[in-house]
Amino acid sequence: MRGGKSDSVNATASYIGKEIAGQFRILQRIGSGGMGAVYKAEQPEMNRFVAIKILHPKYVSRPDLVSRFRREARAMSHLSHPNTARVYMYGQLEDGACYIVMEYLEGKNLAQITRAEGMLRPARAMNIMVQVCGALEEAHRQGMVHRDLKPENIFLTSQGGIADFPKVLDFGLAKVTQREMRPGSLILTQEGMVFGTPEFMSPEQARGQQLDARSDIYSLGCILYEMLTGKLPFDAAQPMDYLALQIRGTPIPLGERVPNLRLPPGLEGVVMKTIEKEPDKRHPSAADFAMALKDVLPDEVRDDAMRSVPKPNDQARAIASSNPPPRGKDSQRAASNGGRSSARSAAPSARAPSMGDASLPQSPLVWAAIGAGGMLLLGGVIVLAVLLLR
Repeated sequence: MRGGKSDSVNATASYIGKEIAGQFRILQRIGSGGMGAVYKAEQPEMNRFVAIKILHPKYVSRPDLVSRFRREARAMSHLSHPNTARVYMYGQLEDGACYIVMEYLEGKNLAQITRAEGMLRPARAMNIMVQVCGALEEAHRQGMVHRDLKPENIFLTSQGGIADFPKVLDFGLAKVTQREMRPGSLILTQEGMVFGTPEFMSPEQARGQQLDARSDIYSLGCILYEMLTGKLPFDAAQPMDYLALQIRGTPIPLGERVPNLRLPPGLEGVVMKTIEKEPDKRHPSAADFAMALKDVLPDEVRDDAMRSVPKPNDQARAIASSNPPPRGKDSQRAASNGGRSSARSAAPSARAPSMGDASLPQSPLVWAAIGAGGMLLLGGVIVLAVLLLR
C-alpha cells in the first residue's frame, strides 16, 4: 500500500533501535499521530531517558511545515519554566525527518486523570491550574501563544517530591494521538498545521482571527471548568457544534452544570470570566488568572505553586486591553507578519500642547525665560514708539 496505514507504521517502527545525533538510542514508540511519532530513548552518557518527537518523513517535502517545526522548536528551547516540558535539542535525520529531543516524563495527562477520577477537588484543580498559568505566562511574554491547550497537553508528574506537578506540552508542534483524544473530538488543520481542538478553542480562534495570550486563557478556563465539573461548558454532539457554541453560545454556569456542586465563594466568577466571548473581558494575562485563583483560596493554593507564577506584567496588560485582535483580512495580514503588531499603531499620536495643557512645563527657569522675553518685547515697542513720535 502506498501512503496507507501500513506504510506509516513501518516508517515509524523503522526508527526503533537506531541512534540519533550520536547519543540517543531509540527504545520504543510511546505515541503517534498524523504528523509523526514520539519515542522513548536512552542517553547513556547522561544516564537518563528522553522523549524524541519525529516529524513524519513524508512532510520533508513541505518547506512550510519543516520551517515551522524548526522555528517553534527553537522558541521552545528558550523556555525555562519548570512547568514547561524541556526541549534539549532539535535537528534533522538522514532521511530528512525533523526531530526534537525533550525530557521524558512519567505520569498521566490531565485527560486521563479526569476520565478516571471525574471531578477534582477545587483546591487540587486550582493548584494544578496556577502552575500551568506560570508556564503560559513565560511563553506569552516571549511572544508564544500555545493555540492548542487541552487536558491532553497538560501532563501530571512528580518532581522534587511534589505531586501533581504539571508540564505543558506541545506548543503547536504535534498532534495528539487519536487514542488519547476524547471520543468524537476533531483536530482542525489548514495545510497540515494544527490550529486547535473545538472543545477548548476560543471564539476568536474559531473565527480564524489573530490570537494573543487571552485566547490561551479562554482554553485554560474550559480546562478548569471540566476539572471542577467533569463536563464542558457547552452541550454538543459533534465537534463542529462546539465551534458554533464557542462563537455564539452561552456557557452553562458551573452551579447549573452540576446540581449541588459546592465551590469556594468567588471561584465560579473567576472561571466564567476566563470564558467570556470578548477577549477584553477576560483576565488580561495568565499571571492575573493565577492571582485571581489564589485570592479565592488563599490558604489552600500552595506557596510553591504561586512561586512558579511571574508577577503580572502591567505593561503587557495595558497593551492587550488597548489592542484587540484584528478581524478578517486584517488578521491574515498580521499573521503574515509573524503576528507582530505595528509599533506605529501602538504609539500614542503626538500633539502640540495647548495653553491649557496640564503637561505644560512648570519649571521656574522656564517661566523666568518667558518673563524676560516679554520684557524685551515690551522695551522694543517703547523704543519704536519714541522714534516714531520724533
